[in-house]
Amino acid sequence: MTWAADPEIWAALLTLTTLEIVLGIDNLIFVAVLANRLPSRRRASARRLGLALALVARLALLTSVAWLASLTVPVFEGFGRAFSWRDLILIAGGLFLVYSGTREVHGHIEGGAHGEAPDTAPAGFAGIIAQIVLLDIVFSLDSVITAVGMASQFWVMAAAIVVAAAVMLAASAPVSRFIARHPTVKVLAFSFLLLIGTTLTADGAGFHIPRGYVYAAIGFSIGVEAINQLAARRRRGPPDPVGGRATARIASD
Repeated sequence: MTWAADPEIWAALLTLTTLEIVLGIDNLIFVAVLANRLPSRRRASARRLGLALALVARLALLTSVAWLASLTVPVFEGFGRAFSWRDLILIAGGLFLVYSGTREVHGHIEGGAHGEAPDTAPAGFAGIIAQIVLLDIVFSLDSVITAVGMASQFWVMAAAIVVAAAVMLAASAPVSRFIARHPTVKVLAFSFLLLIGTTLTADGAGFHIPRGYVYAAIGFSIGVEAINQLAARRRRGPPDPVGGRATARIASD
C-alpha cells in the first residue's frame, strides 16, 4: 500500500494540522498585538515576514529531533525538582509575555489622552520581527515535540506545520485589524498575553495547566466581548441615510 492510500497517514496529517492550528491561537494573538505597534504601512510586511521566518524556525526544529529530545534532559536541580532546557525556555518566554502584557495594558490605560503608550517612538521593525520569531519558537516547542511523537514520516509533520502557518498568515490581518479598531478587544488581547505567559511559566516550573482550560477561558472571554460589542452596536442604533449613526431620540414630553 502506498502512502497516498494509507488512511493512517491522512488521519495523522489531519490530526497534526488541527493541533498546530489550535496551538497557534496564542501565537496569532501575540503577532497581532506586536504588529499593531508598528506604523500602519509596515504592519502587513511585519506579519508576513515574521510568520515566514517563524515557519522556517519551526521546520528547523523539526529536523533537529535529537536536539529536541535533549531539551527534556534535566540540566540542574533546584526548588525540589529538576529543570531541563525546555523548562528554562518556557519560563523565560512566559515571563517575557507577562512583562509585555503588563506593559501594554499599563501603556494603553494610563499612557495618554487617547490610550497610547507613554513612549511615542515607533517600534523598530527588526525588533518586532525578532520578537515574533523568538516567541513562536517558545510557542511551538510543545507542538513540534508532540508532532514528532505522533507521526513517523517527516513530510507529514512538515505539511501540518506549513498548513497551520498558512492559516495563521491568512487570519493574522483580519485579527490584527479587529484588535486595532476596538480598544476593549485590545485590552482583552493583552490580558490573553498575561494568561498565556502565566501558563508557560507555570508549565516550565512543573505545574502543568492543560491547554484546554486556557482555551476555554479565552473562548469564554471572547464570547462575552462579542456580546458586549453587539450590545454597543445596538445602543448606537442603525446607520442613518448619509452613512453615519442614527442618534438616539429622547422624548420631550
